[in-house]
Amino acid sequence: MSTTTALPLPQAAGVAPRPIRSATTEPAWVKWTLVGIALAFLTFFLFVPLAIVFVEALKKGWDVYLAAIVEPDALSAIQLTLIAAGISVPLNLVFGIAAAWCIAKFEFRGKNVLLTLIDLPFSVSPVIAGLIYVLVFGLQGWFGETLRDHDLKVIFAVPGIVLATVFVTFPFVARELIPLMQAQGTEQEEAARVLGASGWQIFRRVTLPNVKWALLYGVILCNARAMGEFGAVSVVSGHIRGQTNTMPLHIEILYNEYQFAAAFAVASLLAGLALVTLVLKYWVEQRMKQEAR
Repeated sequence: MSTTTALPLPQAAGVAPRPIRSATTEPAWVKWTLVGIALAFLTFFLFVPLAIVFVEALKKGWDVYLAAIVEPDALSAIQLTLIAAGISVPLNLVFGIAAAWCIAKFEFRGKNVLLTLIDLPFSVSPVIAGLIYVLVFGLQGWFGETLRDHDLKVIFAVPGIVLATVFVTFPFVARELIPLMQAQGTEQEEAARVLGASGWQIFRRVTLPNVKWALLYGVILCNARAMGEFGAVSVVSGHIRGQTNTMPLHIEILYNEYQFAAAFAVASLLAGLALVTLVLKYWVEQRMKQEAR
């Protein structure tokens, strides 16, 4: 029995081959329209408000601006914000590395449940999170009497603010590391184990160098969210001026008291933090792209 082979049809003489168009190829006007919409959105909802913050902060001169920054309540708010971020970011760093290592390198029952719990702060309102801490650690909460008997304060004190900040920020580091660790697999760690490396040596010399930029990226985002958190901290702080007000809460109080210059002066510090975060974020992204090539 003979077999036949399908031959390509001859191309008609004088007919140029039809170019293959990409699925994303669009007319130039479509591209520029989308770019214009994006730029207009960024201008009106990001650049203009950001510029207004600095303009209003410096509207009455540098003397008023500096006076608002060095005012005792403002310094207390800045200090408390740094304390909350300084505690919550390292804790989330340790948690994020541990959670990412566990999820990406091991198979176990309840893995999907752990992933869901990590995403919980993204789906729960920060106000609800703060209310939960009040119901647990408040005077009328589950541990309220025990804390009162031992003269310990969590709600309307620094520990409550730190707990609320930790809760709303703990997904950032883990969520940056998990996809990268899963993509890298376990081959390098297994090879290091065969060569006699200990668990700490594997982590320090194999795993950590491969995820260092993603780790730094997550820390940057975590720190920015920690310093700018409002909802959860507002519920657990009690708004005690000079004691439990972070920078966002202090800005709200100043604005409600019609101290607009002072409010925008403190707000400019957070806006400056946002700009620094964007610069660091861009730098880390470029380094990640360079190492990926």
